[in-house]
Amino acid sequence: MKRRNFIQTGIGGIAGSIYWPVSKRELSADHATITEQSRKIPVSGDYDVVVSGAGPAGVIAAIEAGRNGARVLLIEVRGCLGGVWTAGLLSWILDQANKPGIMRELEQRLDRMGAKCPIDTGSSLSYDVEKMKLLLEEMCQEANVDILLHTRVVGAVKNDRSRVTHVVTESKSGREAWSGKVFIDTSGDGDLAALSGCGFDFGSESDGSFQPMSLLTIISGIRFEEIRKFVRVAGDTGSISKQNLREEMARAGVVPSYSKPSIHPIHYDLFMIMANHQYGFSGLDTRQVTKATLQARQEVHKIINGLQSLGGVWKDLKVIATAEHIGVREGRRIHGLYTVTKDDLVSGARHEDAVCRVTFGVDVHSVRRSEDDPSAGYNQGIKVRPYDIPLRALIAKDAGGLMMAGRCISGDFISHSSYRVTGNSVAMGQAAGRVSALAASKNKLPQEIPVSQIGLSKLD
Repeated sequence: MKRRNFIQTGIGGIAGSIYWPVSKRELSADHATITEQSRKIPVSGDYDVVVSGAGPAGVIAAIEAGRNGARVLLIEVRGCLGGVWTAGLLSWILDQANKPGIMRELEQRLDRMGAKCPIDTGSSLSYDVEKMKLLLEEMCQEANVDILLHTRVVGAVKNDRSRVTHVVTESKSGREAWSGKVFIDTSGDGDLAALSGCGFDFGSESDGSFQPMSLLTIISGIRFEEIRKFVRVAGDTGSISKQNLREEMARAGVVPSYSKPSIHPIHYDLFMIMANHQYGFSGLDTRQVTKATLQARQEVHKIINGLQSLGGVWKDLKVIATAEHIGVREGRRIHGLYTVTKDDLVSGARHEDAVCRVTFGVDVHSVRRSEDDPSAGYNQGIKVRPYDIPLRALIAKDAGGLMMAGRCISGDFISHSSYRVTGNSVAMGQAAGRVSALAASKNKLPQEIPVSQIGLSKLD
């Protein structure tokens, strides 16, 4: 599986921005840029399927591809599997109740580990983040998936037929290349697809605006039975718990940037809180993500300190952890063979090649700090009927042998606000993993695999 071949390339030979340490550099006359010499990059492994990003979609894609006999490499920039589920501390899976397959297996195995929330959370699945990390690692190892943590995909190589043949990574081990037959972009922001030269959309079609970020936080020092009226549980009609929590924060003299803060149970004495919105920061700009993160962490601690100052049930409240990475709602929406649109949501679209049935409504978090304006509204006045996401929306239009799963699939701004929740990412990831394994085994492109051979009915 491993070999030490080399790719000889310069900046122009790889799609995207590539950099590497070399002994000789050329500075421009104004010192505004540098030019580095080309170098040989070792090809460190050959795989059937290479998955970029180990969030909810990516880790499930890797597991499914491995279970279908593919040699799989899963690449993740952070130090654990799970993405927003784990490094992002989400601990709350939406639109998962109607998803069979691996989604149900996850729930059952979490339950057996004592990692599923013992409190009734209705149609949402709440879980222990640390045990989810362990479970995902176990499932990948069982499926013989090779895992690379602390590794970032920084480039892609295409052949003369515009088919992706390699990805290039950067890590403590230096710059390496990895060959594959099929690649899956599950980076959330569509990083691999962009590096492969794919077209994409970002933000609202009308004005380019995008939804805010939120930094999730794990808290303890409180007990469910004492703060029940502030907690999101089954039967929380009209989300009254959010109103109660905001009023409690106001009593502490704190006005959260998110007007509908929420506390989500994990155990009877452990909770996740979402209480901030960082507006106007692009998830595609490292400096902006950094600034949003610093602002968010300061606000989270201010909110927790405020609640603690009230005494009573809050007197022992403490922060256990803030997320390693801030929750980003908006990223690239990669152009695919089909684009999911607002019209699909309204009509309840059905497709022969459906991989996922979405039941979640339009959920546009206010794009600017005006969310108290009743004319804004999360659902934008759009009534959604359950609709299908077709396999074609998971296949890149501009690069051969490349699939997407999760929130970077092909869709418009409104539809993305519905399908982006992670229960749907699981279903899309499982479909992409199965199709990519089949395509690799037959040396075909994903779109060349007949729908009848995929067994999609078992996935949704």
